[in-house]
Amino acid sequence: MSSLVKNILRFILFILFQVYILDKIRLHQMVTPYIYFMFILWLPFKMKRGWLMLLGFLLGFTLDNFRHHPGFHSAACVLIAYVRPFLINLLIPQEGAETNYEEPSFKSLGGILPYLIYSGVLILLHNSWLFFLEAWQFGNFWYFFVKTILSTAVALMLVLSTELLFSRKQPFRTNTA
Repeated sequence: MSSLVKNILRFILFILFQVYILDKIRLHQMVTPYIYFMFILWLPFKMKRGWLMLLGFLLGFTLDNFRHHPGFHSAACVLIAYVRPFLINLLIPQEGAETNYEEPSFKSLGGILPYLIYSGVLILLHNSWLFFLEAWQFGNFWYFFVKTILSTAVALMLVLSTELLFSRKQPFRTNTA
């Protein structure tokens, strides 16, 4: 399956799963389960930042239209799409996985811990910016802090579960012909 078709299917499936399943689950008022941003986490290493940000905007805008929010998810997705290449450069040596693998995964990042750091930082950034925009102020700092931490923990568990359930087979590419 081509990369374009695979990513279009992921986009649609993540949005539909978020809207029709996760948005119906009410764990607690302090916990909001999100998984749709995995689309951004799973995009190829070699994608240019401009395309990442455009796809992040489209992903967030699509969810905002389902939820009738004025751009909160769009802003959070564009932010993590912008930060993602910087984070990948910090976690992977220059001649590392991005030349040998197509997408971030347990295998391409060198194990569960680097993948946890990669996804955890982006999820925390997404949730804190999203909840800050929703509250528009730190009026009740502890509510904002606890909601961000709890929602990030639940989202990280969902991301890890999804990564384990839907193992993505990526061939190791060498530079030899």
